[in-house]
Amino acid sequence: MDKQTSKFRWVVFASVLFTYVLMSSQRTAPGLITEQIMIDFNVTATTIGLLTSIQFFVYTGLQIPMGMMADRFGPNFPLIIGAILTGVGTILYSLGTHEFVLFFARILTGLGDATIWVNMVIILSQWFNAKEFTRLIGVTAMTGSLGFLLATVPFALYIELLGWRPAFFSAGLLLCLCGVLLYFVLVKKPKQSLFIKNEVEREKTSMLLRRIFSNRQAWALFLCHFGIVGTYVGFISSWGVPYGMNVYGMTRADASQLMMIGLIGALIGAPLASWIASKLEEIKRPYVVVHIILVLTWSIFIFYHGNPPSSLVTILFFMIGLAYGANALTFAAVRQSFPIKESGIVSGFANTGGFLSAVLLPSIFGKVLDHTQAISGSISNGYYYGFITPVVFSLIGLIGVMLVKEKRQLKEKNTFS
Repeated sequence: MDKQTSKFRWVVFASVLFTYVLMSSQRTAPGLITEQIMIDFNVTATTIGLLTSIQFFVYTGLQIPMGMMADRFGPNFPLIIGAILTGVGTILYSLGTHEFVLFFARILTGLGDATIWVNMVIILSQWFNAKEFTRLIGVTAMTGSLGFLLATVPFALYIELLGWRPAFFSAGLLLCLCGVLLYFVLVKKPKQSLFIKNEVEREKTSMLLRRIFSNRQAWALFLCHFGIVGTYVGFISSWGVPYGMNVYGMTRADASQLMMIGLIGALIGAPLASWIASKLEEIKRPYVVVHIILVLTWSIFIFYHGNPPSSLVTILFFMIGLAYGANALTFAAVRQSFPIKESGIVSGFANTGGFLSAVLLPSIFGKVLDHTQAISGSISNGYYYGFITPVVFSLIGLIGVMLVKEKRQLKEKNTFS
């Protein structure tokens, strides 16, 4: 089967994206039942915070190893097992009667979640040519945002209908079935091996890592992803809602709707950026523009001393989300710059940069906020100095994207095919 001309590639695309929607929804879905978990398990907010972050740490720490595994053994097996692990973790979460079970369940979910992006990028690289890939990677990134959206009002209504345990149990069961579906779509139907046959002598892992870690292009992609992902995910998931409540006196619901504006921006930004890059047949120039917009947007918060007019804040959060949606261009650049046999580890390396910043930004922002508030007694001053962090992070991203070397290969239909 010629993968890049077969109509079956769209079945692969739809199956993988459907799985991605469900897996990404389970990253944030437990946040809907935080108060219920605290009551049912008699745990503190600190425990809930650790329970929330443990999956994030597992995901971040496994990106490079997952890229190495994908390059060595192919993307099919890790993705299939990842979907099943996420499903099993979600089922265990629904059945848990002790906080230890909840932690173990979220670790399993993190292990499964860590498989999705890198392996999905490689699968799309195998089934679509370079120009199609650049266009579709934005749609793929948008699908992740749809998963986050699914884990808001729709899943909340589902929980109200069934109760939180049956809702999470059925979601986990569906993810396990997705693993079975992926086996038939990726392995059984194309009649290909679950693993890559090691027909040629491969480069030693230590040498490959040394070469990637000393590669300027790989570090440039690491830095540009660092600047664009953490400033959105890190802030929105931690300080976005408190910012709206503390500075503008919003209710929690109104502040959450403000964060939803950023999510809408991300849904639009992902396919838009990929479409523009595909039309221009280049990646760097539109990506530089995106990073400049991001730096300017965060700088406006400092310009207004952390308190822009409420009407402007809505636009700013939309622009931050719009810029975040373009982060899929990082992986389009990976596809363009590196051969498929190395794209897994480079994608994992770049993705590590993005989620490392998402781990660092909330804690740095919180420390600045606490320190400034303790000295000045003003919450607005705390946010004013806190916004220096995303400005610095986004500047790092701008430096990274400026260092990216463009390879004019989008016109070639079968690049790295």
